[in-house]
Amino acid sequence: MPSRQGIKTAPRKREAGPPDGGKRLPPRYLMSCFEWAEALTAAAVLIVLIFTFVVQVVAVDGSSMRPSLESGDRVLVSGLFYQPQPGDIVVLRRAAGTRDPLVKRVIAVAGQEVDIDGGTVWVDGAPLDESAYTENGTTFLPLGGVPVEFPQVVPEGHVFVLGDNREISKDSRVAEVGMVDERYVIGRAVAVVFPFNRIKGL
Repeated sequence: MPSRQGIKTAPRKREAGPPDGGKRLPPRYLMSCFEWAEALTAAAVLIVLIFTFVVQVVAVDGSSMRPSLESGDRVLVSGLFYQPQPGDIVVLRRAAGTRDPLVKRVIAVAGQEVDIDGGTVWVDGAPLDESAYTENGTTFLPLGGVPVEFPQVVPEGHVFVLGDNREISKDSRVAEVGMVDERYVIGRAVAVVFPFNRIKGL
């Protein structure tokens, strides 16, 4: 009987185990689903943050800003690091005597003197040319509310606002609104985004 000494046998190959040390990896399609879910979640969070702190869409209620804005218009409002400037259309979170947001135009800011005389708005002693958004010489004290006495200097941290439709607008001409604290300014209306036939920049 032949001796087994000197006969070499090939070593048995070990079966390759999972590359992660014994744990089975999930199928590739599951990993893709997880990655998509994470991306969609991150995108949703980013959109919420943008629309909370950077831009908002606000509906215009009423005709106090005609012809610039119509009731029912949706405007895109930008408020991040915003500092009100004369001529800007702004959305106010609230003002004394009002519960709903107001959409008005900034006429004067802190330190400026405002006067209304003969239908004309005067800022720092000069007549204001408002022909770009309303008719000059049509600004009088409103029929409703307690009128504010003029001239007035806008206090620090406040703005003086008017609606473009001067005959019906409830704005800084009446004591219920008066000078508006800048903390109540949500932001500047930068564009009409709805209805689609009225899309435009402001």
